Amino acid sequence: MAAEPVNVNEFQELAKQALPKMYYDYFSGGAEDQHTLRENVEAFSRITFQPRILVDVSKIDMSTTVLGFNISSPIMIAPTAQQKLAHPEGEIATARAAAACNTIMVLSFMSTCTVEEVASSCNAIRFLQLYVFKRRDVSAQLVQRAERNGFKAIVLTADTPRLGRREADIKNRMVSPQLKNFEGLISTEVVTDKGSNIEALASGIFDASLSWKDIEWLRSITNLPILIKGVLTCEDAIKAVEVGVSGIVVSNHGARQLDYVPATISALEEVVLAVGGKVPVLFDGGIRRGTDIFKALALGAQAVFIGRPVIYGLAAKGEHGVRRVIEMLKDELEITMALSGCSSVKDISRRHVRTEQDRLRSML
Repeated sequence: MAAEPVNVNEFQELAKQALPKMYYDYFSGGAEDQHTLRENVEAFSRITFQPRILVDVSKIDMSTTVLGFNISSPIMIAPTAQQKLAHPEGEIATARAAAACNTIMVLSFMSTCTVEEVASSCNAIRFLQLYVFKRRDVSAQLVQRAERNGFKAIVLTADTPRLGRREADIKNRMVSPQLKNFEGLISTEVVTDKGSNIEALASGIFDASLSWKDIEWLRSITNLPILIKGVLTCEDAIKAVEVGVSGIVVSNHGARQLDYVPATISALEEVVLAVGGKVPVLFDGGIRRGTDIFKALALGAQAVFIGRPVIYGLAAKGEHGVRRVIEMLKDELEITMALSGCSSVKDISRRHVRTEQDRLRSML
């Protein structure tokens, strides 16, 4: 019998073996030269720890709150599309794992299970990720269905006026299944002879005119708190606070949109300083270790999202795989906290890490 994986990277290897090449490439790939894809992970390696010793760490408390919801650790599940391509149970398996691990799942707008199926599968705290379509009524209907089904927040993905150029999908002629949430509303089956039908689908339905003024429109159709995902600059962070969002997600869409944007961990601190504590800042992108989570928290994130690690767990071992991935990262975070001298997440501070900028400043 094969040995159980002991870290996220080993789950990635199992997923690669389990999935057809087209689907593995779809989940693991990034935009164009994939520079930012690599950098999202590698930038963490340039941040080092400054651990404190002789602190009582006999009890470690990893629990935290996000938008008033108590979760067992600062690890949340990012929205990732089309999870049935990874495993037959798709988003339902992921939601059940989220519930078992007492954390928050963000359901992708482009999920392969319906809002209602996910809602009735378990009692996880769920948020809905939102893309705004040219047909605003379709987006509005899905938001209202989510609200009726007990979803607790809307996460507006704001970095996708058009889909990034994902060359593996173009080469593989990646095909998207009909998405069940839109049955009877809009066809998501697109026939194209030019590469990826996901790209053709997105250019047909995504609203490229979406702008800051549309936050008002979104407010008019829901009472749920709105988070903006895709912020990478202090200017956009300040603007998000001005329009009254309830939270910000620092994200570069898993490096799937514009190549050569900074790694999210490199952009995090700028956004945190700009927001100045007015709203929570959450972090998404490149997390593969508990040490990565600690670094993001030290630089000011309230919690982190994991996307690909969830997919790798799901592809390898279904619901159990997703649970194992979350538990692994929790275990790694716990030991990082203990060895850094932090008995609770509130103790993790900027003084516990040293970035490239810190090193450059010390040389001046």
